[in-house]
Amino acid sequence: MTTEIPLVDLKAQYESIKREIDDAIRSVINSTQFILGQQGNAFEAEIAAYCGTKYAVGVASGTDALKLALKACGIQPGDEVITTPFTFIATTGAIVECGARPVFIDIEPDTYNINPAKIEPKITKKTKAILPVYLYGQPADMDAILKLATKYKLKVIEDCAQALGAKYRDKKAGSLGDAACLSFFPSKVLGAYGDAGMVMTDSTQIAEQVAMLRNHGCKQKYYHTVAGFNSRLDEVQAAVLRVKLKHLDKWIELRRQKAELYNKLLGQIDGITPPHSAQYSYHNFNYYTIRIHSNKINRSDLTEHLSSRGISTAVYYPLSLHLQEVYKSLGYKAGDFPESEKAQEQVLSLPIYPELENGNIEKIARTIEDYVG
Repeated sequence: MTTEIPLVDLKAQYESIKREIDDAIRSVINSTQFILGQQGNAFEAEIAAYCGTKYAVGVASGTDALKLALKACGIQPGDEVITTPFTFIATTGAIVECGARPVFIDIEPDTYNINPAKIEPKITKKTKAILPVYLYGQPADMDAILKLATKYKLKVIEDCAQALGAKYRDKKAGSLGDAACLSFFPSKVLGAYGDAGMVMTDSTQIAEQVAMLRNHGCKQKYYHTVAGFNSRLDEVQAAVLRVKLKHLDKWIELRRQKAELYNKLLGQIDGITPPHSAQYSYHNFNYYTIRIHSNKINRSDLTEHLSSRGISTAVYYPLSLHLQEVYKSLGYKAGDFPESEKAQEQVLSLPIYPELENGNIEKIARTIEDYVG
């Protein structure tokens, strides 16, 4: 029988911290305090300390974190927000929900992140913010982006959904812009047992605004200051995340060790390029994403070959956002962002998680090598 190697193994993670998790959940149930309670407050303080920001405001999801951060930064209908077409749709969905227009910039071919060198020509009087995405767990080139933001008085909102624990030079992801957004989707390096998110900031004004927006627009119960939402991080998720946060640095270091072994084995295979880690970054390897750059390797055939041997894979992401049906009205077309379009055809993410055995990494590499011949 073929041994299954999942993309991420949440069961193995749970088993390693089962008693801590069970005790934390039980304590919340016994407290009967499920919304905006002690666990959420404590987790906000702990994650702010971890990321090096003054404030952290828990919300219901990473998507909501983006939307509320944009609104708190003053993004309004008619504004333009510069971002990347090579990301999950939540990035641009949040922009659109604010009534603003996403303006796409092509990516760097090695990091898959927004290319700062291409941003300035796209800045207009309507541009109000830059929203860089730290794809796969690696920060964008933020010095160049922050310099542009200062020059043109733009807000910077970091999409750190995949990059908690990563670093840009000596600073943690999430501590560089005006605001930053985290996702605790279950498969992330720090995953909840459901949806959960967080907005990070050093701004008192932004933190207070997000705190109001997440709770129906009020500071005091039943007295509403702004039009808000129901987007609160619940106590069970906060309790789970507090337990996991204690293990995060160890888990990231294990991911990096797994990535190093992958790099060593896959770097010897023609037509396969392991992920690039920029000199300025400490990569958390939320995903381990290879690039297939040989016409002799068919990605669909390779994924089927791996699947037939019990090895899970994923493509993040198969269709760039400027080519999605939902954004047809923006007027983009095939060929507008060649690096993004090339990446969508070539990337493939392989299993990576702290509990992944080295023997299974060797099996994955051998299976790829056997296919390539």
